[in-house]
Amino acid sequence: MTRSTGRLSRLRMLQGSGAALAALGLSGTVGFGVPHDMQVKEQEGVMSENKASGKPTIVLVHGAFADSSGWNEIISTLLTLGYPVVAASNPLRSLTYDAGYVASILASIKGPIVLVGHSYGGMVISGAAKGNAKVKALVYICADAPEVGESAFDVADRFPGSALGPTLAPPVPQGDGANDLYIQQNKFPALFCPDVPEPQARRMAASQRAATDVALYEKASGAAWKTIPSWFVWETNSSRRRRTASWPSGPTRARRLRSRVARTSFLSPTRIPLPP
Repeated sequence: MTRSTGRLSRLRMLQGSGAALAALGLSGTVGFGVPHDMQVKEQEGVMSENKASGKPTIVLVHGAFADSSGWNEIISTLLTLGYPVVAASNPLRSLTYDAGYVASILASIKGPIVLVGHSYGGMVISGAAKGNAKVKALVYICADAPEVGESAFDVADRFPGSALGPTLAPPVPQGDGANDLYIQQNKFPALFCPDVPEPQARRMAASQRAATDVALYEKASGAAWKTIPSWFVWETNSSRRRRTASWPSGPTRARRLRSRVARTSFLSPTRIPLPP
């Protein structure tokens, strides 16, 4: 996808998915009315406890080649709206370890939780939420929603046209036998963030966090989106399209929120319609 193809102008996109995260998962779960068609704005998160506000804590989990700063604007909006927010620093070491780390954060939070994942973060929240009754809703923003036994690469391979593999830099061996994976910096903007200004895209390429091959090849042991009310926002034009480009099959309590967004929709203002 080129920088000009299939994109709404950032100036014309009214509001993004940040406040929507709250509205998405909250409707019908913590006493909020169900909106019909809201437009809301994206922003970031800081460790917080859900106490007197009575509102759920929004936990944000980034994916591979990114970090928690990608949620900055989403957090700002959610905090302004009075929601406690936690932007978890996804370790990106292995799916089991990453999900366990996020699960430990969830265990430390009091009250209801809306758990949000972007990209590989969807793999992580699908496992981290398992068995936690405090998680009232899941939100997948251009995120992997695996079946049990699927890896992130398995999900990518289900859909033709994924360009991630050819853009990866040579792996960086680690002492434990794993390999750190990076996207080649000169290919990072077009693949990962074609909708953000070039100077920002270049900074993101230089500061990207590596994911290990172990994390991306490890098979999912949970598919929480089948049992927890879930919402999906996915890109309509992408060279990295995954399961959220089609609708999950089988028994599920998930709802679709289709929107013309780019892969870095957690960074970019987008228009997200909420379901009736």
